[in-house]
Amino acid sequence: MAKLLLVEDDPRIASFVQKGLVAEGHVVDIASNGLTAMAMARETDYPLVILDRMLPDLDGLEVCRQLRSEAHPARVLMLTARDAVSDKVGGLNAGADDYVTKPFSFEEFVARVEALLRRGELQRNDPVLRVADLTLDPMTRQVRRGGRAIELTRKEYGLLRYLMENAGIVLSRSQLLNANWGYNFDPGTKVLDVYIRYLRRKVDEGEEVSLIQTVRGAGYCVGPRE
Repeated sequence: MAKLLLVEDDPRIASFVQKGLVAEGHVVDIASNGLTAMAMARETDYPLVILDRMLPDLDGLEVCRQLRSEAHPARVLMLTARDAVSDKVGGLNAGADDYVTKPFSFEEFVARVEALLRRGELQRNDPVLRVADLTLDPMTRQVRRGGRAIELTRKEYGLLRYLMENAGIVLSRSQLLNANWGYNFDPGTKVLDVYIRYLRRKVDEGEEVSLIQTVRGAGYCVGPRE
């Protein structure tokens, strides 16, 4: 059983999907617009968000981008009537994990939901990441430097996890922005520099060895200087 978020502005479709998923043993919260969906997602770490593309006030693509930019752990399944290849590519580029078009077979839909939930469960069982005396536990989301606990925002956590998953590899600004803020961010934006400063303050300040490294003209990496 999982607690899912369904974002759908058509009450008939929302009711149909909710009843079907409840019959499969899940709990389903419903949001009828993008702004409500974001508010609910910020309160609850849903393992899966089922997201209509065409929504009032904030469309599904933007909701997906914001979920990714805030490092929300949810898998995202887009459910939409738009079936052109360019629409699917747009959804996947925005950060969706899968894309189902209306009308759809409910049996296939449930199979895709379960596959995404299994994938998310495997992710939650990832081993603890370690770089020198810095550790990050993907299952509990706890970060420690030596014996010191480090409190991170969702965005800081997502950025640090991506850096630690690629420890010792120099990641470009574009790679870091695409992975953590989505494909529509200007590589020249200062948002990445701001969050790198936040991480340095929390991870490196007061420590003898700095782990968040700037490689001039290339990007950033995590690891002690040689």
